[in-house]
Amino acid sequence: MVVFAGQGDTRRSMELLWRTGGPARTAPGPKPGLSVGRIVSAAVEIADAEGLAALSMRAVGDRLGRTAMALYTYVPGKGELIDLMYDHVLGELREDHDLSSGWRPAVVELARELGQFHLRHPWLLQVSYARPVLGPGEFRMQQLVLRVLLATGLPVARVRWIFGALLNVVRGAVRTAAESRQAARETGRSEADWWQARSSLLGELVPDLAERYPLVARLGEGQAPPPGPESYLEREAWLSLDAGLELLLDGIETAIARAS
Repeated sequence: MVVFAGQGDTRRSMELLWRTGGPARTAPGPKPGLSVGRIVSAAVEIADAEGLAALSMRAVGDRLGRTAMALYTYVPGKGELIDLMYDHVLGELREDHDLSSGWRPAVVELARELGQFHLRHPWLLQVSYARPVLGPGEFRMQQLVLRVLLATGLPVARVRWIFGALLNVVRGAVRTAAESRQAARETGRSEADWWQARSSLLGELVPDLAERYPLVARLGEGQAPPPGPESYLEREAWLSLDAGLELLLDGIETAIARAS
């Protein structure tokens, strides 16, 4: 499932993102007043726990103790809501990555933070970069990443492509771990149970598997056992991130050497 930003009313969505659509509205009455901020926070909680498939205006209304119709005064629909959610959570990212030891440690720190960030909000992996939200959170995210990458001293035109490569390395590395969590939730079967059932059958049905596929069998050489069956894919995700990041950073080092 891929979600594209900007599926709602363009002007209203941009007004809400930049808070230029007039003063914030608060509903009167004995219940706590609604606001765009409360609606967005409730929607993020639903998406974090159950995924974007579970997100609807009705579900958000239920969480807030209101009807879906009560939300439309603040947010016109789900399209605009996803834009607001995406831009809102980007505000969690830090802006103060330490550059005192050089750009390379700062990029590693930033990449691992981005990885943790996407695992906290796995639904972000379904929001395509093809059509950016263009809200303050997104511009802030770009600013903080560029602050670190421009410390390489490379020209902006080159850094632009490194920016995209870094985000692709991070998102690609953590995607499988995020999908593993989703699979356990949606199928009711844990990662450990799934692998155990199939691994035992492979040993029974294909006892010569390693001889038939010797190169694949070598993938397990020299690997320490995972700390726990449930954390296997997450462990693999971080190893994949570190490996991809090391290659990317080595490439940046080469580009710096050539430029100088």
